[in-house]
Amino acid sequence: MKNSFEKIRSACHGYVWALWAVLMASCGVNKYIPEEEMLFKGSDLELHVPDSLKDKVKDYAALESELEEVLRPVPNSKALGVYWGLRAHYKSRKEKPGFINRFLNKKIGEAPVYASDADLSRTEAIIRNRLENRGFFYSDVQSQMEENEKKKRAEAHYTVSLPEPYTLERYIVDPDSAPVIKEIEKNIRKWIIRPGMRFDLQALKSERERLDNAVKARGYYNFNPDFLVFEADTNQYKEKKFDLFLRLKKDVPEKSKVPYRIEKVTVYPNYILESDTVSIDTVKLNNKDFIQSETFFKPYRLDPFIQIARGAYYNPDVSRNTSRRLTSIGAYKFVNIRYDEIDSLATDSTRSLAANIFLSPLNKRALRAELQGVVKSNNFMGPNLALTLTNRNLFKGGEILSITASGGYELQVASGDNTGMNSLQLGLKGDLIFPRVLSPIRIRENWFKYAIPKTKISMGADYLRRSKLYSLATISTTFGYIWDSNRYITHEFNPVSLNYVNLAETTPEFEQILDDNPFLRNSFDQKFIPGLTYSFTYNGMVDQYKKHQLFLNSTVDIAGNLIDLFSQRDSDRPRSFLGLEYSQYAKADVDVRYHICMGREKKLATRIFAGLGVPYGNSGIMPYSKLYFSGGPYSVRAFRIRSLGPGTFNPENNSGTTYFDQTGSLRLEFNMEYRFPLFSYLKGAVFADAGNVWNTSENEALPGGKFSSNFMKELGMGAGVGMRVDVQGFVIRLDLAAPLRKPWLPEDERWDFDYKNPVLNFAIGYPF
Repeated sequence: MKNSFEKIRSACHGYVWALWAVLMASCGVNKYIPEEEMLFKGSDLELHVPDSLKDKVKDYAALESELEEVLRPVPNSKALGVYWGLRAHYKSRKEKPGFINRFLNKKIGEAPVYASDADLSRTEAIIRNRLENRGFFYSDVQSQMEENEKKKRAEAHYTVSLPEPYTLERYIVDPDSAPVIKEIEKNIRKWIIRPGMRFDLQALKSERERLDNAVKARGYYNFNPDFLVFEADTNQYKEKKFDLFLRLKKDVPEKSKVPYRIEKVTVYPNYILESDTVSIDTVKLNNKDFIQSETFFKPYRLDPFIQIARGAYYNPDVSRNTSRRLTSIGAYKFVNIRYDEIDSLATDSTRSLAANIFLSPLNKRALRAELQGVVKSNNFMGPNLALTLTNRNLFKGGEILSITASGGYELQVASGDNTGMNSLQLGLKGDLIFPRVLSPIRIRENWFKYAIPKTKISMGADYLRRSKLYSLATISTTFGYIWDSNRYITHEFNPVSLNYVNLAETTPEFEQILDDNPFLRNSFDQKFIPGLTYSFTYNGMVDQYKKHQLFLNSTVDIAGNLIDLFSQRDSDRPRSFLGLEYSQYAKADVDVRYHICMGREKKLATRIFAGLGVPYGNSGIMPYSKLYFSGGPYSVRAFRIRSLGPGTFNPENNSGTTYFDQTGSLRLEFNMEYRFPLFSYLKGAVFADAGNVWNTSENEALPGGKFSSNFMKELGMGAGVGMRVDVQGFVIRLDLAAPLRKPWLPEDERWDFDYKNPVLNFAIGYPF
């Protein structure tokens, strides 16, 4: 029997390969290639470094990559062994190509790249030029074209042998009486250029830019990096060494050699583009003139955001910081800072500038409506409507008030005995953001150089009525601060975070669910959740051009410690405050994302999430709203939302209560996704996810849900493909995934690629 099975499998394997060979032959392009031409396969480069030079060529890999980038021409692209773009091009050149062939050529077509298009001698010259820019003069570069007439393919080979490079002996600034030269002399021994380094043209360009930034920061408003000239002298040495001289070009304008001071600062808080109205109201504050026809923005509120000061030297960094701080208020559409020279105050050693700051406001009021059609994994579906009213600059100090009213109705369909269940959700939330610190302790805004912290006050109320089960009322409020340390790091600290949850109008069916699961009842009994939260975010993905990008977010949530000092104590029952039982727990999680950009919009995205909540003191279990769940469009996509875990818990044995039960106090998750372009705004993805949730203590209602040392064997796993419409950062995402591993099955049966029952996820935005 076993031998028969092996024969069948071998025959199927051979059949598949034969089918693939036929497919490749039908998709081949050789029949379209002209007889006198050969298709160019590409180029390879071999770089030889003598052992005696290895200490001087430590950047061997980077140098080789730089040389490989200049190899031309670029061959036609291939996928799965097929030249799809080239084939589409050839098909469109038929006498009657048809609509489909013309469409495919427009979207993915590529003109053929032949061996005759390769100019080996020109590429050799470019390689030598790049090596000279890196200090390797008189390099030996050889090339040859390898042709395969049978396959009608050709490939270029380049061999490069490196000579000994030229190294720097002395770095000297030519003497000059101009003040700017004195500033340059103070900075030449910092950072980039140093004795012993290899000649490097790119380093010289970077040095020139660095010196330009350094002198501009000292007030040299009209200075330009093109005014600096480098000269290398090798005549003083028999060895391959050189002296580097830095000097000013001839005929540099005198105004470029002297620093500028800020003599006047004028701010227009309500500047309207293309307006002929004359501003008549001028307020003087801290040596600044605030000009507006009426008080749109109070000058004393706006002044802390402006770092440009009268009497200070011109500094472009201060201008950029001022522009960024003013933009962060959220009340302005445009921030324009213009400098005008004041010739009447010019002297031989210094000149003067007038700084004009034009602020164009956004519309003060805005109304936004959102209508959604929701389909959930528990077969609930229905419409959701949200209306948001925004008032910018509420008290004429940059305050932003947002009020959101929402409502949703969902009906459960095709769910057996539960068909016809419905839920109604109503919500009202208000956010008030002050672009400054509100605190009983005086905190000076100038302590924060990059950005002034914002104070955020939020209040909200939600009502949820689920037929045949319960109604739930929630009131929440937070008070806290948000600030940026730099362009990568953001802090959010909420010293006050209060939540009140009231479970009312429960039905006998739901009471039975609670009786069967004491853990669930205890989580709902904790009506009052007082605490504080802190979140740290590092977002290196703001630099989209970088190959390696890192994102990290960590959140700490601590509840009940302060209020525990004032609580009423009862030996028989949990402690309460003002008659309300409160929660006491510590919760922390970390979300790490690492992306590798692979060129041409291709990216490998990975993510690790870990979170843990520990109840203590007044609580034996975490509040239900603070528990983790797994599955869904932003989690393990092969499983529906809340349908995975905890641990090896089997939801089929408790189908009536899984909506409430499948949560845990510990969550681990691992995700990997390869993203690539298809055409225009349509992107594709291939992904794999793994994760689960667990409880830290045993729950009889959730057998198998406790975390143990075997947690790796209890991960749910899935894989799938996705399509995304990405229009300038707005992403509509469809992901189709199927389970690879189901943790609730017996251990030897968990690996099960259930491709017949895939899960379709619809979402807005990328998952990570």
